[in-house]
Amino acid sequence: MKYVDEFRDERAAQQLAAEIRRMTTRRWTIMEICGGQTHTIVKYGLEDLLPPEITLVHGPGCPVCVTPLELIDKAVAIASRPDVLFTSFGDMLRVPGSDRDLLSVKAAGGNVRMVYSPLDAVGLAEKYPDRQVVFFAVGFETTAPANAMAVREARRLGLKNFSILCSQVLVPPAIRALLSSPTNRVQAFLAAGHVCTVMGYHEYDPLAASYRVPIVVTGFEPLDILEGIRLAVVQLEAGRHGVENAYARSVKREGNVPAQQLLQEIFHTIDRQWRGIGTIPMSGLSLRPELAYFDAEVRFDVGTITAEESPECIAGSVLQGLKKPHECPVFGTVCRPEKPLGAPMVSSEGACAAYYAYGRLRPPQAIETSP
Repeated sequence: MKYVDEFRDERAAQQLAAEIRRMTTRRWTIMEICGGQTHTIVKYGLEDLLPPEITLVHGPGCPVCVTPLELIDKAVAIASRPDVLFTSFGDMLRVPGSDRDLLSVKAAGGNVRMVYSPLDAVGLAEKYPDRQVVFFAVGFETTAPANAMAVREARRLGLKNFSILCSQVLVPPAIRALLSSPTNRVQAFLAAGHVCTVMGYHEYDPLAASYRVPIVVTGFEPLDILEGIRLAVVQLEAGRHGVENAYARSVKREGNVPAQQLLQEIFHTIDRQWRGIGTIPMSGLSLRPELAYFDAEVRFDVGTITAEESPECIAGSVLQGLKKPHECPVFGTVCRPEKPLGAPMVSSEGACAAYYAYGRLRPPQAIETSP
């Protein structure tokens, strides 16, 4: 496929990997901040091409994975109401809540539907005026403009039966939280190219300067990621720190300004809880006060629902780059894609799902019990 195959060229990958091996003289830990990048790294075995001095760790770059358990419970409570038509992208439907997931609600008779765009949910609200249509708005800056557009369109149409359950999170505050942690071991970051396509990368300059870490905006194909690693190692070996754009075919420094203006029109920044990590200040988006009518959490009065994470699931440690999925005692045994304990095993961008799907350090029990 043109514009894809050339970024999967094996010979070019081997050449990049050889260059990285030649220039590496010390141990470095590099974190990719996107679940899509994690899957590429694991699927293509990129870590096997790197020198042993380089350790890749997986960050909180899967929006489904960082959605807190209590928000899943709120979604389940809303979707269980007889007057609600609950809509979501498919990867949220099997994320376990405290007792059940959204697919279980559907199996029990709830009106839960998978959609491909938040505007599909707006269309359903027009079609079924006697139903309360809710869209589960989950994601990073990448999905936020489409969710904002849905709210703007519902407002333009005067829809009184449309709302969103919002779990929009922001990448730069998460990086700051990781770097501020006393347990941090990350020395460079591969920033998510699709997030930067929307927001640009000027927000990363203060992080690189304050914490003296290289940050490289990186794409999603094998050569993209190897080039991002190469540029990060060049900076690390030279003792430099700055922001570089290795995804110039998609990302500009200023980003998509109209999309950013739309976000400012519909959302404002708030503190947000992240699964397994805790509350990160000013790391989330919420509907502006004048748009609270479209906030499902307010409309259905579920704000008081709380939940405790499973003590068996080490999602927090995986999302902070402190442990790899296979280091979890229940990985591939008690926790499997068909019966996940946590979101990283069920999400299409989850690190645990990637390790399981591609057989990376899968324990023998998982091989025996996998379908």
